[in-house]
Amino acid sequence: MKRILMIATGGTIASQSSAAGLKPLISSDKLLSYVPDVRRFCHADTLQLLNIDSTNMQPCHWLKIASAIRSRYDAYDGFVICHGTDTMAYTAAALSYLIQNSSKPIVITGAQKPIDLEITDAKTNLTDSLLFACHDHAYGVVIVFDGKVIAGTRGKKERTKSYNAFSSINYPYIAAIQDQRVIFYLDDKALHSEPVHFYESLNERVCLLKLIPSMDAKVLTCLSSHYDAVIIESFGVGGLPSYESGDFQKAIEQWIKAGKTVVMTTQVTNEGSNMSVYEVGRSIKQELGLLEAYDMTLEATVTKLMWILGQTKDPAQIRQMFYQTIGRDMLYTSASALF
Repeated sequence: MKRILMIATGGTIASQSSAAGLKPLISSDKLLSYVPDVRRFCHADTLQLLNIDSTNMQPCHWLKIASAIRSRYDAYDGFVICHGTDTMAYTAAALSYLIQNSSKPIVITGAQKPIDLEITDAKTNLTDSLLFACHDHAYGVVIVFDGKVIAGTRGKKERTKSYNAFSSINYPYIAAIQDQRVIFYLDDKALHSEPVHFYESLNERVCLLKLIPSMDAKVLTCLSSHYDAVIIESFGVGGLPSYESGDFQKAIEQWIKAGKTVVMTTQVTNEGSNMSVYEVGRSIKQELGLLEAYDMTLEATVTKLMWILGQTKDPAQIRQMFYQTIGRDMLYTSASALF
């Protein structure tokens, strides 16, 4: 029987009503007691690592989760992390970079309703997660939610209330779970043999700028003193406004001259960016050598940059690491266009 460690961090799944609204109050042991049937297929231990609303999740917490798994990695066959849904995709992506090449499953789950309610998705999601963590073909960081198994770098919360809150963006689902059966769509564990590698540093000085029509490029200038990297969410397949002043190009030139990193991505959820399509994108990319996120999710782009900048400040190495596919985060066909 597989040994699984369930790590509780708070979130809706562990929440109860308080005078101020829902608040994480249910302990890890109590969470597990709501799914007694899992004893049929696994031996589960619990660890109460955090008990916070996921809105309050920060990079220091990602490092704490990764450290907890590292110190217990040899003792367990798999790990299940109970987490709030609001920042679950960020945590899943961050752990995909902090814990690479894991032959053991690291499953992140949660719920749209607290586990102590009569009608809730929490019990199913937790049971499914423990079941998947026990499967011989499961490995790496994934989200398990509403019967879907999603690569940790590909998840995104797209619905605020429905049980099917998460989707896999620009990538197939890894598997489905129905009637306590795991049905794999992508079964490739045998292809991965590299040893697990844990990382212990992140650079939090990464910011996001979402463009809107008529935005003043001075915003970029103001941000430059506070951050080492900026991700610019542009329109459509990607580009920068070419107002008569040319201020956006000048502002980005200053970022790059200062040794900072600029990444272009799109505000559109599906199908990714391609700055080479239109003049407003192609010219500035060719002139300034900007990085482009292509089919990566925003959550993966943010956390990958934090991970990279936690390892190096060398622009050439940053570029090489950014375009390296890790945990299914970027399709090879997109990255290959750059070389």
